[in-house]
Amino acid sequence: MASASLSLFSTLSKLSSSLPTSPPKLSFPLHSLSVKFNPPAFSLSFPPIFPGLSRLHSPKNHRPLASLTDMASDKRVFDSGDDLAVSLAKYTADLSDHFANKRGAFTVVLSGGSLIKCLRKLVEPPYVDSIDWSKWHVFWVDERVVPKDHVDSNYKLAYDGFLSQVPILPGHVYAINDALSAEGAAEDYETCLKHLVNTKVVDVSAASGFPKFDLMLLGMGPDGHVASLFPGHPLLNENQKWVTFVKDSPKPPPERITFTFPVINSSAYIALVAPGASKADAVYTALGGGSSQNAETLPVQRVAPEGVLTWFLDKDAASKL
Repeated sequence: MASASLSLFSTLSKLSSSLPTSPPKLSFPLHSLSVKFNPPAFSLSFPPIFPGLSRLHSPKNHRPLASLTDMASDKRVFDSGDDLAVSLAKYTADLSDHFANKRGAFTVVLSGGSLIKCLRKLVEPPYVDSIDWSKWHVFWVDERVVPKDHVDSNYKLAYDGFLSQVPILPGHVYAINDALSAEGAAEDYETCLKHLVNTKVVDVSAASGFPKFDLMLLGMGPDGHVASLFPGHPLLNENQKWVTFVKDSPKPPPERITFTFPVINSSAYIALVAPGASKADAVYTALGGGSSQNAETLPVQRVAPEGVLTWFLDKDAASKL
């Protein structure tokens, strides 16, 4: 395509001044390696980026990671959704402090569904003012291949409920290229991740060789699906690709991209956030020692990270345990 070469760093600097007041109607991802939009068309070149990441303003009033690790358990059950949101905000803020100090960056993966609502306390004091948001890099574990302003878009869900209310740099928000096909969007997103691994924005697992995100915030469907990895689907067994595509999702819309289980399970920390009575059966099967016939039948049972897995449940979701 006809193109002019731009510096990614200068481009991101222009983007980073502020988030827009309403979801932009973009036909290109904020990360895109080969960006197509009309007019004009151009490509981005990638010099070493984020030279200022080593400079850290350390937020205050957060529990140190050692304390967080000590209190981490297989599952946490809360009396109310508000209590769950308070605990999840504390958990996320403590990890943000830890990785921002350790690596100069904090890579966070979001999902759709009820997860964004559960993050609502992060946009309130003390966290909205004390977290160093400039260190955050935000990704999606899966996305629907729809325009970013579409009601089914996980980007729109996150933007409306979270991203628009915190000062994360727009250039650190890695949305999919919704102008591409599902297959093209998956390939483009994987290429983006490989670039960010090469530039050490995203860590890499020494054990698996897959990208190692600092925190993956996963939801779970009533059928036990995570990301866009559904019960009985062949993609449950994909172990080579980082990002793949779905054209026959049992839940609409049918076309999606999704991280694969090797990427999910390379995470340093996974918070599996599953509130609500509709999740009770799947929670019981995954955590309550359901019958042997049901063993390993749910996608969520394949979530087994190298690092720490913590379930965040309300009493309704845990009612059958």
